[in-house]
Amino acid sequence: MEAITIKDIAKELNLSTSTVSRAIRGSYEISDATKKRVLDYAEKVNYRPNPIALSLRENKTRSIGIIVPEIANNFFSNAINGAEDIAQKRGYHIMIFQSRESSEREKSCLQHVIARKLDGVLLSLSGSTKDYTFFERLLEDKFPMVFFDRVPEGIKANKVIANNFQGAFEGTEHLIKIGRKRIGHITGPSNLSNSQERLAGYKAALKKHNLPHNDNLVRFIEFDYSTITETVKNLIEEENLDALFTAGERLTLSCYEAIKSIDVKIPEEIAMVGFTNINVANLLNPSMTTVSQPAFDLGAEAVNILIDNIEGKKKNMGYKQLELPTFLEIRTSSNA
Repeated sequence: MEAITIKDIAKELNLSTSTVSRAIRGSYEISDATKKRVLDYAEKVNYRPNPIALSLRENKTRSIGIIVPEIANNFFSNAINGAEDIAQKRGYHIMIFQSRESSEREKSCLQHVIARKLDGVLLSLSGSTKDYTFFERLLEDKFPMVFFDRVPEGIKANKVIANNFQGAFEGTEHLIKIGRKRIGHITGPSNLSNSQERLAGYKAALKKHNLPHNDNLVRFIEFDYSTITETVKNLIEEENLDALFTAGERLTLSCYEAIKSIDVKIPEEIAMVGFTNINVANLLNPSMTTVSQPAFDLGAEAVNILIDNIEGKKKNMGYKQLELPTFLEIRTSSNA
């Protein structure tokens, strides 16, 4: 059986080939109704764009890089899934790179993206990235980039994030509403945008309920989890904690395990909320109350913006900054 072509789809739907082509690429020039009609039929007949033909015709590789700190992190793997889902529908392939929390490796990944002549890149900053000069140079050269989750502050660029402030506010306020007053906060490196946004939300919740903010109750962890047990034990014993709000995937699990290892009961002695997308939250005993991010949607929105940028759509739109809501899921670790 011969592969279905754009001409076949156009003939069947009584549309021009250019309309079908633009609908498949997600062009803003085509109505949503027409896009749906074309995409539904394309899926029905198992149409797949020919990437080689597209590359030759458009002088593009039809490939996009995505650089994340750690693929094994459930949040980033879901974000990659979202990006790949949309990219595939719009005729692009994804190449995945890991920075492993190293700014040098992150720069090397970006250089590889450029050397391979990929059409653009999605990037979530490494935990050690503090200098944005290389990003600024690429943006000045009009290289298509979209930052997501961990984004560089102070530079104009396309950015897609979760509402870290509101998520942290709601998580902390939940702990306050169940009667906790000595609430510790353990988060990632202080240079990361999401760490600062979550810290601000934590502080705002304390302020709203007339609880004093105490710097001694806050700890920043630089991805060295070997000291977590000692950090958690010192916070609980020296600061008389009755609750803990953590931010980060591995960090939250490490804190949870640390609390259990020192025979402190959750939630009776320490109530706990984690700002995390861990997929085992419901399987833990006690199950973990979480503030989760829409990781799949973050990846999908980021790649849509990137492809629009690559294809030169909406040239006067400027840089786009998109913020998606978070979700508080209350489980046993924060029962009153």
